Amino acid sequence: MRHLVPLAAVLSVCCAAPALAQTPAAWTPEAIPWQAAAPNGTKYALLEGRREPVGGVFTYAFFIPAGVWDSPHHHSTTARVFVVKGELRLGYGRVADKAQAGRYGEGTLVVVPGGADHFDGADVDTIIIGVATGPWSTAYLDGSKPASAGTPILKADGPK
Repeated sequence: MRHLVPLAAVLSVCCAAPALAQTPAAWTPEAIPWQAAAPNGTKYALLEGRREPVGGVFTYAFFIPAGVWDSPHHHSTTARVFVVKGELRLGYGRVADKAQAGRYGEGTLVVVPGGADHFDGADVDTIIIGVATGPWSTAYLDGSKPASAGTPILKADGPK
């Protein structure tokens, strides 16, 4: 019991976030309202919240078709990603080495720290749902790869 009070205090400070819309909502992988698609077949949906406000929490869904890989990049803030369908392949570093990418199957929660250079893709059709805070942006390290659907882009050395 003596551990509950310190834990509650830590959670209230560390996990405090601006209030989200109080309207109940739920999504299944089959019913995600995709809002953007890219030529490489990736799809994006902003499920709730907004990704621009500082500290604003938002939830998104992302579809990665089998065989599609994103070049090394990093995000402005930490993403908490839940694999809901398929298998996410994710590796860290400034060079995309698919052989070193981890395999994260359905039901896996992955935390990708803000600023961590990484690359990702899928060998099978994959859907992830992520939660992050704003402002959200992505910086591709080589600048030559097309962005995935719904990705606000920054060059690795500044705004594009």
